[in-house]
Amino acid sequence: MKLKPEDLDTISERMKSATNLRGGEARVRITVHMGTCGIASGAREIMKAFLNEVESSDAADVVLTTSGCAGLCSHEPMATVELAGAPPVKYAKLDNDKVKRIFSEHVLGGAPVPELAIGRGNERIG
Repeated sequence: MKLKPEDLDTISERMKSATNLRGGEARVRITVHMGTCGIASGAREIMKAFLNEVESSDAADVVLTTSGCAGLCSHEPMATVELAGAPPVKYAKLDNDKVKRIFSEHVLGGAPVPELAIGRGNERIG
């Protein structure tokens, strides 16, 4: 199933009511990387899978958002999970089963899934 533009509008409207992690109300931010390479690799389906997990769990403290290319095209589709007070974790080569596991173990359980992750923390220059 592919996301349609109206699906993204619906997602956008739902997320407008949520604040970001810095605002203190959201415990987790999930960013699905949706650059051209991500979309070509299935990022829309990954976005839909995360949205389904958020909705079915009734997790009101989770923000689901998108970004452009993460710069690692060969690892798409990708997502980054940020728990308040913890370094972000970037997950790669996602599919629906991996999304369910990441959501269950990391988003809800608080424990990153190392075997699915390709990086932890932010890259900084200087």
